[in-house]
Amino acid sequence: MVTFKMLRSSSADATNDVRSSDEKALVRRLDIFLMTFGCLSQVIKYLDQQNINNAYVSGMMEDLNLYGNELNLFTTYFNVAYCIMLIPSQIILTYVRPSYWLPGLEIIWGVLTGLVAMCSNAKQVYVLRVFLGLCESSAWPGMMTLFMYWYTPTELAKRMGFYHSCQAVGQMLSGAMQAAISDTLDGHAGLAGWRWLFVINAIITVVWGFAGFFMIPDLPNRPNPRAFWFKKIHGELSLERLARNGRAEPKRMTWAGVKRTFSGWVVYFIAILYIATVLGTYGYVYFSLFLKSLKNPDGTPRWTVTQVNAIPIGGSAINVVFVWIWALLSDFFETRWTLIVIQAVIGIIPCIIMSAWTANPASVALSAAYASYFISYICLGTAPLIFAWLSDLIPQDPEARSLAVGVAVAGYYSISAWSQVLVWPASQAPYYKYGWQSALALLVLVIIMTSILRFVDVRYLLPQREEFRAEIEEDIVASKANSSAIPAVSADNRRHNGESSKVTHTASVNEV
Repeated sequence: MVTFKMLRSSSADATNDVRSSDEKALVRRLDIFLMTFGCLSQVIKYLDQQNINNAYVSGMMEDLNLYGNELNLFTTYFNVAYCIMLIPSQIILTYVRPSYWLPGLEIIWGVLTGLVAMCSNAKQVYVLRVFLGLCESSAWPGMMTLFMYWYTPTELAKRMGFYHSCQAVGQMLSGAMQAAISDTLDGHAGLAGWRWLFVINAIITVVWGFAGFFMIPDLPNRPNPRAFWFKKIHGELSLERLARNGRAEPKRMTWAGVKRTFSGWVVYFIAILYIATVLGTYGYVYFSLFLKSLKNPDGTPRWTVTQVNAIPIGGSAINVVFVWIWALLSDFFETRWTLIVIQAVIGIIPCIIMSAWTANPASVALSAAYASYFISYICLGTAPLIFAWLSDLIPQDPEARSLAVGVAVAGYYSISAWSQVLVWPASQAPYYKYGWQSALALLVLVIIMTSILRFVDVRYLLPQREEFRAEIEEDIVASKANSSAIPAVSADNRRHNGESSKVTHTASVNEV
């Protein structure tokens, strides 16, 4: 505890978090509308993604004659399209209002989900899965980017963590919800139960997508005119909060910004760090295969099919709780890198135990293997911390932040599409030859990279941030001094005249 307090008090980027009643009201409204839309959208997104597996085992396989590797290809087509559209979506998001782009795509993927219920063969499903991947790729990175614009460093990680945990919530709900739909609606109106899964999911998705047109506030310097809950004073406060925390206002992606991002090292470093953390903690995904492989002395399965599907739900609950814990600790103590390292260290423990168990099961108690899988769920809260840290590292470059998020997630999907078949082949379950060992190596890499990034941050990036913050403060003072003598010029006119984003931002604070 003492260590964390020292980290908090010594943080060079720490800001005075004393907030006015108006600012507290703004944050509360952001939580009620922006966070609520994002979190429920994420739950629905994972319901939509999981329904293909539920449908497959609920009659879809027989009705569409799916007796080959069609289910695997459904996932492959989705992931490839998801990966392709990630970065373009992040760029488009800087030109199209988020309140149009994100809900619009959600409505489209809701309609596409419903169309799967009408399919009569695998090829039709392949086409729809491609378009589903293209549309759904916008959701997670898009919302993460919006959070960077609206929340301050002491607010950001906990919001990202709460949003990220909704993936596990969606996974927990999908099986129970969709089993109930299948049982109650099978044969109703002439539709098989598995087809109703897609119909019900589609209705929920489309309805919630329309809500996003009013619930997403867009950007601090370009608020959503349809957001009835967003008042004029909230625009003033939002821009002031950006300036106070040394952050540049959102701007449209430019070719210069793209070149600047990809000619630097931050985007690649963050992408590798993110990919290593996700793949290094990937062993938990195969908990159900571990349970299914266990046998009683007489050769009968140790766990029933229902138990094999139910036991990992406990792990998902652990995941949700600890994602919140890591995020809350991160914002409270104002540290990201420390908690990333701690999670990597925790993740190494099951890697060591399971490496020994898979090599010689008789030498390690089976209870240790059970415990290892549950421990694996504890260290799944790194993604919110990495992207919150990214927001702290380069607050002066919103273009680079947006692209870095897209590159990191796209990189993960592109690598996991083929690496998991090699590292975690189902034919080797649960005695993987290289799975746990490779995860161990990746987590060691995470610890090394995180420590290096912390060193570089303190030595090189922190001075750049302090210089940028000082420039903003100087411009604000100058703007206030001249405001009584010089007529205010609109932000749009200044952009037209080619003035910098920083100057536009400081003047906007004074004008709104």
